[in-house]
Amino acid sequence: MTGFDQLWRELRPIGRVAGSGGYQRFSWTPADLSGREWFASTAESVGLSVEVDRNGNQWAWWGAPGAGAVVTGSHLDSVPDGGAFDGPLGVVSSLAAVASLTARGLSPSRPLAVVNFVEEEGARFGLPCLGSRLLTGAVSPSRARDLRDPSGVTWAAAMDAAGLDASGIGADPDRLGLIGTFVELHVEQGRGLVESGSAVGVASAIWPHGRWRFEFAGEANHAGTTRLADRRDPMLTFASTVLGAREQAALAGALATFGRVSVEPNGTNAIASLVRAWLDSRAPDESSLARVVEAVTTLAAERGDRDGVKVTVTAESTTPVVEFNADLRDELAVLIGAGDAAGRAPILPTGAGHDAGVLSAHVPTAMLFVRNPTGVSHAPGEFATPDDCALGVEALSAVLEHLVTR
Repeated sequence: MTGFDQLWRELRPIGRVAGSGGYQRFSWTPADLSGREWFASTAESVGLSVEVDRNGNQWAWWGAPGAGAVVTGSHLDSVPDGGAFDGPLGVVSSLAAVASLTARGLSPSRPLAVVNFVEEEGARFGLPCLGSRLLTGAVSPSRARDLRDPSGVTWAAAMDAAGLDASGIGADPDRLGLIGTFVELHVEQGRGLVESGSAVGVASAIWPHGRWRFEFAGEANHAGTTRLADRRDPMLTFASTVLGAREQAALAGALATFGRVSVEPNGTNAIASLVRAWLDSRAPDESSLARVVEAVTTLAAERGDRDGVKVTVTAESTTPVVEFNADLRDELAVLIGAGDAAGRAPILPTGAGHDAGVLSAHVPTAMLFVRNPTGVSHAPGEFATPDDCALGVEALSAVLEHLVTR
């Protein structure tokens, strides 16, 4: 039997950054392609048949593809210098769980598949959950093909270079129609399970969230000769906006982060001409999220007027609140929480987006979380203990067996 520990050891070196211990697995790069090769060879080694859909997502089937399938999996791509567990834990656990079920001789009454979604993080092309969004028709093929990475390479060109045909991307209702239930296992990106004392939990909802590109256009000039009163410095407007975003998020009980920024001309002794910065904001409800983004936009524009800086804001992606299927959620919480004092696993929300959230609008969907003792995610400190990983595989195995035999 192919166990979790063996699979984890095989995958873990791929895309690892020397020094930091983080990961750089960006879509269609050599590290990502190595991960995809690992997925295909591993799935085949446990008896699954592998195919790639029109959008580049990989599917590993136990038995012939068919309607009412139980699908599990996650993603292998990472954020810049990301942790080892975000995404890969779900893929490795899914393959290990299926290997366990096949080794026991289980005879499923419906098809089962493990999926590796492409570009979940949006780290290279800027649009998260792109593989699942394309599958469900949530993003148009033309928009996806024209997305560019920081070097100007388009999604279409990168996909073509990887040996796939980007001309065929888009909604795939036939494939989507095969999914009867989708379950994604993921490392928890917070400390909810640490506080509850449980190793595995079930997701209740995903907060509404989005990404907005702010452009602050000023005037380039000499840092050593231009009087302060004569400057149109976009860095001032940007800095004020960062502080304002933090304040507005705190007032609304929400989250707001400027984590990515580019500056032109980016010279030490030059006043910037243009600052581009991306706001990531999330909130417990959609009205709170809208208020935060509107307030930050207004603050930026008002400060820009004072600084002589033009402010432009573009919404790059927005995702409404996701409420996971309540019946399935409660069913799985009882199934995997039999040993818990409450008689069911903890049920908790998350502020992180996932492919499961995209699919939830179309099929019954659930998520399992595995405890993260550090509470850190999207960074090298992300972690789950070997014992908790084993419990996650055990829980997922029980869930899959329950779903494919009922």
